[in-house]
Amino acid sequence: MTDTPPPAGAREDATKAFVEHRELLFSIVYNMLGSVADTEDVLQEAWLAWAARVEDTAGERIEHPRAYLVRIAVNKALARQALISRRRETYVGPWLPEPLATTLADPRAPGDAADEVGRAESVSMALLVVLETLTPLERAVFVLHEVFGYAHTETAEILGRSPSAVRQLAHRAREHVQARRPRYQADRRLRQQVTERFAAAVYDGDLQALLRLLAPDVTLWADGGGKATAAGRSPVHGRDQVAHLLMSRAPSLAPHLDIRFRQVNGGPSAVLLIAGSPFAVLVLDLEPDGETVQGIYFVTNPDKLSRLG
Repeated sequence: MTDTPPPAGAREDATKAFVEHRELLFSIVYNMLGSVADTEDVLQEAWLAWAARVEDTAGERIEHPRAYLVRIAVNKALARQALISRRRETYVGPWLPEPLATTLADPRAPGDAADEVGRAESVSMALLVVLETLTPLERAVFVLHEVFGYAHTETAEILGRSPSAVRQLAHRAREHVQARRPRYQADRRLRQQVTERFAAAVYDGDLQALLRLLAPDVTLWADGGGKATAAGRSPVHGRDQVAHLLMSRAPSLAPHLDIRFRQVNGGPSAVLLIAGSPFAVLVLDLEPDGETVQGIYFVTNPDKLSRLG
């Protein structure tokens, strides 16, 4: 007895459907994992499972490819969490999400402004750091419902849970996030200006200008992963401590740095380059008034910068 070959064009149909929904799948999985590398691995696993399912002549026809693909990707991302958790146990120093280069929608497109703010907030470094404190299931529910607008019944189908269980997970996750990350619409131009002023103050060694930009309770997270220069193994808290650290490190690095301002994780950032290669990414989180910096995210781990070149 021989296996029935897949129908002609099955692989082409599978490829077309996957490519059509790949951006959505990437966004969901990245929000769940905070790692571009792991997201790409999960999408590769999802593609292999999807292609095999489409070519399976014994299986029923898939009526809704998007829903099926999201379910595959989300559950493979949840399975990936165990590997990521083990990796974190031996990680040196603070862990930050892998920076993701993002682009702005065409400002001339009608109705895009509010959507753009929402998309930017959903992948912001500050929000992703908060999402790290959720359980994997809470994070999956939060991402699907709060970021991508899936109803609790849809989320329940994706996760194989009851709607009531999903509602409880959503409630806990939303309260947790709101307590640590109040939502507000920061002015993008002001964020760009503050980022530029901050980078100039550090580059020029202007302590007073830097102090004026920092909130009294500012926190600096520096992620070197034990492979590159960082601020130590713990976050640094307080205006004076953060300013002193930055001023002590800047003189040795400034002569070798080239600063480029780019959109990273949905907002303005400074990409620091040495000899044309990314050395670090600096992302600032402003206080709700938008005038001072409450969080500084500084990624120097080279493994997390290779895709920003």
